[in-house]
Amino acid sequence: MRIGHTMFRVKDLDQSISFYENALSMNVLSKKEYPEGQFTLVFMGYGTRETSHVLELTYNWDGRSYEMGDAFGHIAVEVEDIYSFCEHVEKNGGVITRPPGPMKHGTTVIAFVEDPDGYKIELIEKKG
Repeated sequence: MRIGHTMFRVKDLDQSISFYENALSMNVLSKKEYPEGQFTLVFMGYGTRETSHVLELTYNWDGRSYEMGDAFGHIAVEVEDIYSFCEHVEKNGGVITRPPGPMKHGTTVIAFVEDPDGYKIELIEKKG
């Protein structure tokens, strides 16, 4: 067994795809429209849906808005060089909400970024 995906409801599908594709270097794995249900699903990630945990971006065509749940924390992405990756994120329109540096009470180097809908993504620098 494995965790297959995490789903986010997004307000602007193109803006969200652009963020994950350009700022976080993810790939669009699939995109399918469901006219009868009036929604579009886009799966994004670094590997295949069959072997990797991926993101599902759900866009409802009716333009509804969503409130951010306070139980959700963040997703985490491991990166090789967190400082250069944060520069890449900023150059591609991402907002760094916590600059890279050691975590409080530890040595792991982390940073936080927000997507266009306010979802938090923790960046974790891989160790050696």
